[in-house]
Amino acid sequence: ARMFARVLTTVGTRRIGCVPRSIGISSAMRYSTASLPIGALPPKELIKRREDIDLTNLSVFEMFSIGVGPSSSHTVGPMRAANAFTQRLTEKNLFEKTARVKTELFGSLALTGEGHGTPKAILMGLEGNLPDTIDPSIINHRVIDIRTKNLLKLGGNRDIEFNNSDLLLCKTEFLPFHSNGMRFTAYDKDNSVLDRHQFYSIGGGFILCDDQVTGHKEPIEEERTPKYEYHTAKELIAICDENNMSIAQVQMANEIAYGRTEQEVIDGLDKIWATMNGTIERGMRSEEAILPGGLGVRRRAPAIFKMLDSPGKVVHEKLRAKLQTMNRVEPAGQVMDWITLYAMAVNEENAAGGKVVTAPTNGAAGVIPAVLRYFLKWSNPESDKSQVITEYLLTAGAIGMLFKKGASISAAEVGCQGEIGVACSMAAAGLCGLYGGSPIQCSVAAEIGMEHHLGMTCDPIGGLVQVPCIERNAMGSIKAVNAARLAIHDDGSMVVSLDDVIETMLRTGREMSTSYKETSQAGLALRVPQALVSC
Repeated sequence: ARMFARVLTTVGTRRIGCVPRSIGISSAMRYSTASLPIGALPPKELIKRREDIDLTNLSVFEMFSIGVGPSSSHTVGPMRAANAFTQRLTEKNLFEKTARVKTELFGSLALTGEGHGTPKAILMGLEGNLPDTIDPSIINHRVIDIRTKNLLKLGGNRDIEFNNSDLLLCKTEFLPFHSNGMRFTAYDKDNSVLDRHQFYSIGGGFILCDDQVTGHKEPIEEERTPKYEYHTAKELIAICDENNMSIAQVQMANEIAYGRTEQEVIDGLDKIWATMNGTIERGMRSEEAILPGGLGVRRRAPAIFKMLDSPGKVVHEKLRAKLQTMNRVEPAGQVMDWITLYAMAVNEENAAGGKVVTAPTNGAAGVIPAVLRYFLKWSNPESDKSQVITEYLLTAGAIGMLFKKGASISAAEVGCQGEIGVACSMAAAGLCGLYGGSPIQCSVAAEIGMEHHLGMTCDPIGGLVQVPCIERNAMGSIKAVNAARLAIHDDGSMVVSLDDVIETMLRTGREMSTSYKETSQAGLALRVPQALVSC
């Protein structure tokens, strides 16, 4: 999609030092990181401004894209960027001359990249892989092979030299445009620079290169014009009212205007749901006990699934008695348990580096599928499944675009409110639409979903997308259902509009300390390791 129309004013980088990355087992705490002074790099210089963004032609298939875990901004985006750099070398007739490629990771990518699998993603991208087609099971084996032989297969077909010093974590340096910055440099056999280019992973798997940021290159090869252009919730609702259409129908018309037939859109969304649902199934039935990364976080979804699926087979008598009491006192709690299960199953798979759908990010990938599976199983199991999937994802996608256009879906920019908060908002609107809610009621559901995530920080322990990320997906899913049900009882005369909450989320993110924006330098990321040591 077209991303930027005007040039951003940039500032010089702050460089203190880079750390070579030793490819292997993830350990975000392997190197010490000094806390960055609050305000050392003004938040506004790391946040894209709404007036500098042109996202009129976003597609739902960009909001929901198939990739690998654990992070859309730190795994999917970097893999795409590395792949794009190899393509750039080919386009500039430099591919055959390239003898070595050095990668530098900056800001949040450097601070939490190890736990997020960023170095591995970079290597896979340089080898010509893309997130939607790579087999996750080959990644670790291939990385070990690269490290052992000190050879990288550039573009998948040319062996070039690779050493640990060719992948640097610049943990105290931020590039001027965005916290998730990368710099690739290609060298010839005489160690002379052939090409150097910077990329930014701006959330949800979206990437920008320097040429796009500075206005020297159009972000897309072909122009796409939506049938109904909107930038705000107010504009979207007005379009719905004027044309007697639902939010899903408006977005369907735009997808068709981009060159797809209605059936192609339906089939594409069915494929997205099949991937989401497959992730749920794998997460529920996984035989892996402990998630990778070194924290010792155990997978809970398989045990919860067995308990819910066959409560009579629960071995422990005390636990079985507790479950019977819970279900007798609070029957509706069983539904909540299932929603929780679906969300956690997805994000445990994501944490393990499995195949997931960005929705709108990997870190928040469990919310939207959990709520949809809840509706399909509990609310209306006899409904036309394909129609439900289409309406839900189109509505949710349209709401996600409002946040992408007006604020951010990157935790490195605005904290976790931009990930779990946005996912909850999207799911709430989609579910409200399935309940029969009007466009204004869907916007109310979306507003409620975000309002109660405002200020949520991103402080992953160990730089891993595990704690508190997995449970946050479960909580976000429950909130989404509650928000949709609340909105159905609303006549649209809300005090706070969806546009108000989007603007507030952006402002809150700008004012949030950098330490709480996916750097693992504050909050639980600092407190829990200290507590573990003291024990």
